[in-house]
Amino acid sequence: MEPQAVLPSDDELRAILGSSQVIAVVGLSSKPWRPSHEVASYLQAKGYRIIPVNPNETELLGEHAYASLDDVAEHVDCVDVFRRSEHTPAIARQAVRVGAGVLWLQEGIIDAEAYRIATDGGLAVVMGACMMRERERLEG
Repeated sequence: MEPQAVLPSDDELRAILGSSQVIAVVGLSSKPWRPSHEVASYLQAKGYRIIPVNPNETELLGEHAYASLDDVAEHVDCVDVFRRSEHTPAIARQAVRVGAGVLWLQEGIIDAEAYRIATDGGLAVVMGACMMRERERLEG
């Protein structure tokens, strides 16, 4: 069976977006035309604290960038992933290790193993959906 997008109910999404004040953005790019940069900038403008996770960057959007989730010292509510599917199981393991509450795989990113790792670790999971678009849709 092919893995499929996972989109919780609107009430569950509202709860996730309402409780996820600190969002680690894995794969955040310094290039403003990249989706990761657009989404992270939007979330930051909406009052979320963004923690960039990209080993090739030192600072993004005015925030210190970390090489991996394991390097982030503060609590992370949500891990928003902008990496290819094959990288997501390792990211899911890190998200479980750091005690995140949510693993969110952006539009076009779906991985059954990452889903299993995250849910087995007690995380809520959203797969194949854009955090920015879902927030805008729910704001209506």
